[in-house]
Amino acid sequence: MATLILLRHGQSVWNAANKFTGWTDVELSEIGEVEAAKAGQDLAEIQIDVVHTSDLIRAQRTAAIVMEHNQASTDVPTHRDFRLNERHYGALQGLDKDETRAKYGAEQVHIWRRSYDVPPPEGESLAMCAERTLPYLSEAIIPDLEAGKNVLVAAHGNSLRSIVMKIEDLSKEEVLGLEIPTGVPRSYTFDAGIFTRA
Repeated sequence: MATLILLRHGQSVWNAANKFTGWTDVELSEIGEVEAAKAGQDLAEIQIDVVHTSDLIRAQRTAAIVMEHNQASTDVPTHRDFRLNERHYGALQGLDKDETRAKYGAEQVHIWRRSYDVPPPEGESLAMCAERTLPYLSEAIIPDLEAGKNVLVAAHGNSLRSIVMKIEDLSKEEVLGLEIPTGVPRSYTFDAGIFTRA
């Protein structure tokens, strides 16, 4: 049996500023650093054998802070891959969310943010995000779990939503209501190919 820990990065400076972030590479805020440290304390006694994270610094920094607090693990390899990146928000990246609602209407912005297969202008839908995230899950993360390794995945709200949708067998409608808070570990046991929420 192995453990999969999914962790959305701590609050970023653009989360704090209420901006669409997407693939823009922004740092953690002070609150985000604290959230990552709290996650690290919560996971301090759990042996972590391998870390997977995105190409973006906010996820990498979150993983690094968690591992600084981890008492049970040493010399843990970290794999970085763009396939774990956040949804690309296209033309919305860098825009204030409230100003975007005022410009396009709250209903349209809600559709872009929470529908399964409607992308924002020049950006990715959750379905498009899953098209790169799920192959990474099957090609890189699941083989580590099958080898009995405990895995930490430090990534983003939407890349993790697509993974949770797959491993919990959520419908397109169910995943729309799934919120993954910053800095809060979400754990599963993996045994004989079956995920169970821990």
